[in-house]
Amino acid sequence: MNFFSDPRWSDALTRLPDYLGNHVRVSLTALALGVAISFPLALVIRRRPVLRDIALGVASVVQTVPGLALLALFYPVLLALAGLTMNLFGAGFSAFGFLPAVLALALYSMLPVLRNTIAGLQGIDPAIVEAAEGVGMTTRQSLTMVELPLALPVIMAGLRTSAVWVIGTATLSTPIGQTSLGNYIFAGLQTQNWVFVLFGCAAAAALALAVDQLLALVESGVRLRSRIRVALGILGALLLIAATLIPTLARTKTAYIVGAKTFTEQYILSSLIAQRLQSASLSASSREGLGSNVIFEALANNDIDVYVDYSGTLWLNQFKHTDNPPRQELLAALKNEFARQYKISLVGELGFENAYALVMPRKRAEALGIHTISDLASKAPSMSIAGDYEFFSRPEWTALRQSYGLAFRQQRQMQPDFMYAAVASGDVDIIAGYTSDGLIAKYDLVVLDDPKHAIPPYDALILIAPNRADDEVLRDALKPLIGKIDIATMREANLRAASNDGSSSPDAVARWLSNKIAR
Repeated sequence: MNFFSDPRWSDALTRLPDYLGNHVRVSLTALALGVAISFPLALVIRRRPVLRDIALGVASVVQTVPGLALLALFYPVLLALAGLTMNLFGAGFSAFGFLPAVLALALYSMLPVLRNTIAGLQGIDPAIVEAAEGVGMTTRQSLTMVELPLALPVIMAGLRTSAVWVIGTATLSTPIGQTSLGNYIFAGLQTQNWVFVLFGCAAAAALALAVDQLLALVESGVRLRSRIRVALGILGALLLIAATLIPTLARTKTAYIVGAKTFTEQYILSSLIAQRLQSASLSASSREGLGSNVIFEALANNDIDVYVDYSGTLWLNQFKHTDNPPRQELLAALKNEFARQYKISLVGELGFENAYALVMPRKRAEALGIHTISDLASKAPSMSIAGDYEFFSRPEWTALRQSYGLAFRQQRQMQPDFMYAAVASGDVDIIAGYTSDGLIAKYDLVVLDDPKHAIPPYDALILIAPNRADDEVLRDALKPLIGKIDIATMREANLRAASNDGSSSPDAVARWLSNKIAR
C-alpha cells in the first residue's frame, strides 16, 4: 500500500480543524496574556536594577522547568482554588484544559519579551534620549515617540521567540485536557500510529514557522517604515486566526464528552463508547490522553461525562486504601466511595480485567523455572525490570516488593508499548505489563502468577459524572456494553491496534469490537 494512501492520513486530516483551532486558541490567548504582563513590567523595571534582576531571574527559572511539568502543576493548584471559591462564594470554575494551559504557557512566553524589551530600550544611545529631553519632550513622550520605535525591532524579535516557544510547548497540554496538535503526538505514540506522530509534528512546526514569518514581516515593515509589510503581516495573522478558529466556534456544543487515559486500550474504549452513543443518536466526542488523576478529577468536576477506569487503580491510587478485599467486596466498597465522596455513578463492569502484572518471555521463564512472582524473587537481584512512567511510584509496586521481597538490579521507565519489544529482545528481563494487552501474545510472553494477591482486581468500570447521574438516556446507551467484553476479546482488540496499519486505528478497532459484541 502506498504510504500516502494509508487511511490514517485521511483520519488525521479530519481531526485537523478541531486540533489546530484549539491549538491556535490556547496559544494566542497565552501569548497575549504573557505579553500583557511582561511588556508593561519591562517598562517599569528597566531602570531599576534590583527589580530588573529579580524579574529576569524568576522568568529564567520558569524556563528551566520542563514544559509538561509546568502544565501539570497548574492543574492541582487551580483545582484547589476552584474548590475554595466554591466553598466561599458558591461559584467555581473549571480547572481542566484551557485555563491551566493558558496560565502555564503565558509564564513560558514572558522571558523573551521581558528580556528583549529591556535590552532594546537599554541599547538606545543615551545621547538620543538626552536630545529628546532637550527639545522639551516629557519622559512619556520620549518613551513612546523615540525609545520604543527604536527598540521595536529587538522587542519584535523577542515576541517571535515567545510565539514559537508557546506554539511548540502547547503540544504538551493534551494530558491536562486541552485539545491541541499534541493530541496527534500523544495518541500516535501510545497506539504506534506513526502517521499521527508525523502529522502532529509537521503541523506544529508549520504553524510555528507561519506565525514566525508573519511576525517577521511586521518587524521588517516597522524597521523599514513600510506600511504595506505591516498590513500584510497583520492581515496574514488575522486570516490564520480566522481560518483556525471559525470551525471551532461554528461547531455545536457536544452533548457528551468521553474521556480516555494515555494508553492504547483507553483510546479503543473511548472510541467504542463514543460510537455507541452516536449509534443511539447522541452527540459525542472524545477527550483523550489524560493523566490518571486528571481524568478522575475531570469526571468528578463534570468536565467530562463518561470514561472507563479500573477498580484496582481507583482503590489504591484514588482512594488510598492499602487493603486488598475480594472482588465483589471491592466493587461494592468502590460504589459507596463514588456516591459518598464524589457523586460519581458506576454504570457497570465491561467484563474484563486489566491488571498490572509482571511479564517475561515464555521460553526464558520456562528455562529458569519461573512460573510465579515467588519463583522470581530469588533471581531478581541479577535481573532488570521496566515499567511505565508511573508504575514505580504506585502502591502496586510497593505491595509487590513488600509481599515478595523483590529487589532488581536495574529499574527502567518506558513508553508502555515499547516495553514489550524491549523485554522480547532481551533489553530488559521483566516488565510491568497489563493482563489485557495483546502484545503479550504477539511477543510470546507469559504473565507470572501472583499467589499472594499483592495486586488487587482491576475490573474495567464505566463511570459517569455527577451531573449525568439521572441521565437515563446515557445509561440506556451504555448498558449494552456491560459484561460484553471478556479478557480474550480485549486482548485481541489490543493486538489489532498494535498491527500498525490502516486498520489499526482506535476507531477501526472499536468498530470491530462493537460488531463482535453485537454478534
